[in-house]
Amino acid sequence: MARWLLFIPLLLFIGLGVFLYRGLSLNPTELPSALINKPFPEFKISDLKQPEIIRTKADFLGKPVLVNVWATWCPSCREEHQQLLKMAQEHKIAMIGLNYKDDGNLALQWLQTLGDPYQFVIYDKAGMLGLDLGVYGAPETYLVDAKGIVKHRHVGVITEQDWQKLQGMIRG
Repeated sequence: MARWLLFIPLLLFIGLGVFLYRGLSLNPTELPSALINKPFPEFKISDLKQPEIIRTKADFLGKPVLVNVWATWCPSCREEHQQLLKMAQEHKIAMIGLNYKDDGNLALQWLQTLGDPYQFVIYDKAGMLGLDLGVYGAPETYLVDAKGIVKHRHVGVITEQDWQKLQGMIRG
């Protein structure tokens, strides 16, 4: 048997090690999105607070917005909520809520109790808009420019540092 065949397991081990090291160095909040630099999906969904109003993408065109995917069943959304309220008070950008696969009554109670940082909330009970966005779960936040183009996707809780980064993207 050729001696070089003895090195095959070693080479496979090194290759696997490089592959795993690369995976561990990635930031889990920066999941790729097929929508970056593409239009936000079209939709026609009722407003959470005023179900007789049907919301569409046209409701937020003309100005940059953050679309925040949240739900009452999501413990991370509760953790993130205070930061969203702070961001809304700074009035740097409009925030749209996307209540995802949730109970509408619980969502309304949540906003009454914890405060409402959103201009309006899209009630995506069936999760179809979330599916079109490629939502993995809640919370997720999308930066959408004035023309309706998705510029950034943040997966997970938005921290103060994340907010600073987003403000830089909004300005520049």
